[in-house]
This record gives sequence, structure tokens and C-alpha cells, in this order.
Amino acid sequence: MGRKKKALPLLHGITITDIGSEGNAIARVDEMVVFVPGMIPGDVADIRVTRKKRRYMEGIVTALVTPSPDRIPVKCAHFGVCGGCRWQHLPYDKQLFYKAKQVRDNLTRISHAAIPEPEPIIGSEMQYLYRNKLEFTFSDRRWMTRDEIISGKEIGYEPALGFHMPGIFDKILEITECHLQAEPSNAIRNRVREYTLKNKLRYYSLRDHQGFLRNLIVRTASSGEIMVIVIFAMEETEERIRLLDFIKKEFPEITSLYYIINSKHNDSLADQEPVHYSGKEYITEVMEQLRFRVGPKSFYQTNSSQALRLYSVARSFAGLTGSETVYDLYTGTGTIACFVASAASKVIGIEYIEEAVADARVNAMDNNIGNVTFVPGDMKDVFNEEFIKVHGSPDVIITDPPRAGMHEDVVNAILKSGAARIVYVSCNPATQARDIGLLSAGYYVKKVQPVDMFPQTFHVENVVLMELKR
Repeated sequence: MGRKKKALPLLHGITITDIGSEGNAIARVDEMVVFVPGMIPGDVADIRVTRKKRRYMEGIVTALVTPSPDRIPVKCAHFGVCGGCRWQHLPYDKQLFYKAKQVRDNLTRISHAAIPEPEPIIGSEMQYLYRNKLEFTFSDRRWMTRDEIISGKEIGYEPALGFHMPGIFDKILEITECHLQAEPSNAIRNRVREYTLKNKLRYYSLRDHQGFLRNLIVRTASSGEIMVIVIFAMEETEERIRLLDFIKKEFPEITSLYYIINSKHNDSLADQEPVHYSGKEYITEVMEQLRFRVGPKSFYQTNSSQALRLYSVARSFAGLTGSETVYDLYTGTGTIACFVASAASKVIGIEYIEEAVADARVNAMDNNIGNVTFVPGDMKDVFNEEFIKVHGSPDVIITDPPRAGMHEDVVNAILKSGAARIVYVSCNPATQARDIGLLSAGYYVKKVQPVDMFPQTFHVENVVLMELKR
């Protein structure tokens, strides 16, 4: 017989002292670190240990004994179940404190480079209703809350339109309200739910890959324009037209309506073709004097007003005088490239999504910007010594990679480029710190500027200026 597994302990009256990576709260018990979600410093709680290692433990709260004096009332009915806004109970000034701390800790602990004291974090003027894009998922079985399960009431399999439960691919939480995107976002989602249930349209099964309705995306712009994209799992022409016509009639303020038929077993839309159904083919974002077309697959920073502050920091760090050649890596739809173009001699943007490159070229043309060039291709394959021979040596490199950071080949190409300055924009300070450690072979960190793009969450953007070692 195998050894009996030792029962994990229940810890009583444990005080939360800090917040660590991924927004998890931290306590210390007998020299051991305990990570627990959902708490804030000052909370006293009973914690059930779910995992025990040699140097740390993980647990869940079974009872909140004494709330922290810093706790504030939450705004959303789904708080504590939905994983989207985990810091609603933490005052905004405290959110900024822990985000700045996250940046400082990641850069110093992971990069092993000399890091100057970061500039004070730039907070968001809007703590709610700041998102310009939300994606909702249809599911034939909604997530049952803990309270529903322990109530003992018989609950059938009900469909849901909402958000994925954290870490569970096939469970969707039914969302009746979300305070991250301005109206008519909630109204569109709720009316679509009413219509689809009334007309018995089949919600998609994320496990069995059966059903008709997959996703609903709502995009809004600072210009006031609204785009809605409905993703279907298969073509059922009559039902599709009825639903799209219902949305069009019910919400005449929608300026752009699309649909996508995605019959794959995953939700990625990168290889899918959006079909324009009515209205304009794009919505328009405005930043300073620039106007940017945003299509159904375009990337644009989800906090429009804060994006201006983020890009202003990047432009300032670039230190442009008008004579520089700038490379904009991971340029997306060319937002940063166009934003800095007036202060540079020329800008070359590289992006692997060809639709985004097409949007970037249109954005440059619409804004009468003639000194930008956009090149499609996988960054690690395109950005190399041959590319630099063709386009000229960069004076400044601006890089804004995805959360995974930069491929090591890209880092090596930057080191060989001879650029005087690197401006590294990141939505993940941990992978940014890893890359900075590699770049420190040829560059040193001069400035660090955290920017909060996502209030109520633990996520933070960070901009780092690195200069060539002489």
C-alpha cells in the first residue's frame, strides 16, 4: 500500500502582510510564505492550505476573521467570482502603490541589472468604464456559484453569456453587469442574451464543440463610434441574419457590424475572416491630432485615454530631435510609429499580422504621414542584420512586445543594431525584466516609468529607457 497522504492544515487568524505577483496576497507563518488570492494587506483570515512546498504554501480563505481597515465597498455584483476586477476592494491609491512595487520588484529581482528608482506611477483618470473592448463567450452550461451549489436547490444546465472562469477553459460565468466598458456594452450583451434564449438559438459547448453561438465582441471608440462582432460556430444563414438584423435595429447607435464563422475548436481569430454586415468598415480612435482606423481584428490599447499617456512617455524617452531613424518593433496597427513620426526622420514598423500592417499603412496615409514604412513578418525572422542593411541603422528602437516578451533572437538583433536608445514598453514587467537582463550586455537602464492601464486589476504597463554602453 502507498503512503497515506498527509492532510494539509487549516491556519487560523492569519494576517495578510503584502501583495505579490499575479495580485496574490502574502502572509507569513513560521518562516513560510503563504500565497492566497482575494485578500488585501491588513485582512485577518482562516486559510485552508491547498499546496505545500519546502519554501512556500498556497491556500484559500475559509473565513475572513477581521477585514482590513483599507477595504472599501465593491461596485460589481460578480466580484469574488469573476476574475476580472480582483482589486475592487482595494482603494485606488493602494492599487497604484502595489503596482509600482510589482514593477520595482520584478526589475530588480529578475533582470539582475542596475535599476534606477522608478518614476511615480501614472494613474488612470478613469477607474471604471475605461475599456474600449470586451469579449463575451456563449456557453451551453453556465458556471454555478458556490452559493448556488450549497443551497441544495435543483439547478439544471443553463446557458451563459459572459466571461471565462479563471483557469477553467470550459466554464463561463453569466454576466449581468460589467463596470469596465461604457454603455451600450451591457445593454447589447443583455438584449442579445434575451433574444437568443427566446428564439432557442444553441449556445456553443466549449467541451463538445457543438452549437451555433460562440462569442460577442463590443468595441467602443473615443470618437463615440461602436463596433459589434458576432462569432458563430457554423453558418445557419436565416438565424444569423435574424440575429444581426435584431442587433442592428435594437441599437441604431452601432456604427459597424461584423460577423465571423469560426468552425475551429479554439477561439483564436487571427486566421479568421471577418465579414462586414452593415455600417462603416472600421471605428475611429483619436489621439492628439491623429486619427486611427480600428478594424475587427485591429489591436489598440484597451484604455484609450491612458494610451495617450503611455505613448507620450515612450516618445519622451525616445528623445527625438527630427534626424533619427526609429525602428518600431511589434508595431501592430502603427499607433506608436505614427505617434512619433513627426519628431523623427523616418520610422520603420515591423508586425507579423498582415491585416494589422494593412491597417497601419492606411492609418499613416489617412494622417498624411509620409516618413513611415511598415514591414510584415515574424519578428525573429525579419529583424536581422540584413534588414538593417536595407533600412539603415536605427538610432532608436521602440519595442512593445506581447506578454511573453521578446524572442532571444530579437534581443540579440537589438544588441547588434548599435541603436543609441531602446524604449521598451511592456504589459508584463516579469518578461520585460528577463529581456532587460539580456540587453544589459550592451545597454544600461536609465529610466523606468510605470503606467496604470488597467484599474481594479493587478496588471500594469511599464516603460523602460535603456542607453548604449559606451
